[in-house]
Amino acid sequence: MFDFDKVIDRRGTGGEKWDKYQGQDVIPMWVADMDFQVPPAVTKALQERVHHGIYGYPGRDYALEAVVVKRLKRCFGWEINPDWIVWLPGLVSGINAMCHAFSDPGDDIMTTIPVYPPFLAAPGNAGKNCIKVPMVLENDRYVLDFKGIKEAITHKTRIFILCSPYNPCGTIFTKEELGRLVSICHAHNILLLSDEIHADFILDDDAAHCPTWMCDPKAPDNTITLMAPSKTFNIPGLSCSFGVISNGALRQKFQTFSRGLLPHVNCMGLLAARAAFESGDQWLAALIQYLKTNRDYVYQRINNMPGLSMKAVSSTYLAWIDAKNLKVENPARYFESMGVGLNDGATFGAKGYVRLNFGCPMATLKQGLDRMEKAVDMLFHSSVKDS
Repeated sequence: MFDFDKVIDRRGTGGEKWDKYQGQDVIPMWVADMDFQVPPAVTKALQERVHHGIYGYPGRDYALEAVVVKRLKRCFGWEINPDWIVWLPGLVSGINAMCHAFSDPGDDIMTTIPVYPPFLAAPGNAGKNCIKVPMVLENDRYVLDFKGIKEAITHKTRIFILCSPYNPCGTIFTKEELGRLVSICHAHNILLLSDEIHADFILDDDAAHCPTWMCDPKAPDNTITLMAPSKTFNIPGLSCSFGVISNGALRQKFQTFSRGLLPHVNCMGLLAARAAFESGDQWLAALIQYLKTNRDYVYQRINNMPGLSMKAVSSTYLAWIDAKNLKVENPARYFESMGVGLNDGATFGAKGYVRLNFGCPMATLKQGLDRMEKAVDMLFHSSVKDS
C-alpha cells in the first residue's frame, strides 16, 4: 500500500541532507530526515491548499488542537487541555527560546551526553552554562545516571533538557526512570524540558512511550513537553511543532517572552500536521514495520564489521555506532571519504562514535553499509599487511 522501497532522487531539491554532498559520490545518512514520501493525505491537503492560491496569516486552529488532544489520549493515554498547547515554528527554536525565558545570565542548564547537538548549543546561545552528565551503559542499555545528575546540580541549575525517547542511543525510558528524574528536578526547583519528538518511533513490540508529564504527580508543576509531527511524518521542512505547558504561570511567562520573537507556524505546516494526525496512522504503522527491518539489518551488519559495534536501538531511526576501535582520528570524516555521510559523534559529546540514519529505502541502506564495510576492510587489511 505504501512503497517505502521506492528510491527518490532528492539531489538538487534544496534539502540540507542531500545537498550537503552536491556533486560528490557520498550517500547522506546523517541528519534525522527520512528519505520516504509523506502520507498521501498530507500531499493531498497541501495540493488542495496550493490550488486555492491564498496563503494568509494563520489564526488559531481550534480543529487542529482538538485533533492533537484526541491523538495524545489515543496514543499515550494522556489527557490534556487544548489551552495548554503552545505552537512553535520548530522544536529547536522552542528549546532555545525556553532557555532564554526560564533562566538568567550565568545560570546552569543541564543535559546528558551523548545528545542531539542543539541541546548542547542552546544554553550557550542563551548566555548560560551547559552542564553535561554522561549517560551510563547498564545491561547493554543507555540509561540516566541519577547519581551523577544529583551531584552536578548547583544553586544555579535552572533547567534540565531531556530527550525521550533518546537521540542518539535509542533508549525508551520507563515510567519509573522518568518519574525519578521528575522528582529530582521538582525537589531542586528545576524546570524539565522533555523533548518527545521521537515518541511515535517505538521499535520494540513489548515497549511503549510514556510522556514525562504522566510519570509523577509533581510533573505538571515543572514539566514542559515538546512534540511535533515533523519526525513522525517526515515533514521537518514545514516547521510545525508544539509545546504542552500545563502550568499556567510558566505558559504565560513563555508566551510573554516569545511574543514578537517567535514567528507563527506557517499555514502549510499547520495544514500538514492536521492531515498527518487525522489520516496518517496506517502509513505510520507500515513505516514502523519497515524501520524495524532496517534496524535489525543495520544491527547485524555493523556488529559483523571489525572495529565497529552498536547496541540495540529501541526507538528512533538512528543507529549509534562505536567506532573507537577503528583507530582513525575522525571516523565520520574517514567514512565520508569512502562515500558515506554520517554524523560525527563529537558533536553529540562523544568522540569516536558516529550516528547513522536508517530511515531510507533498503536499497540505499544496503549500499551505504556496503561502502562502510569496504572502508573498514581496507583499514584492517592495511593493518594486517603493515604488521
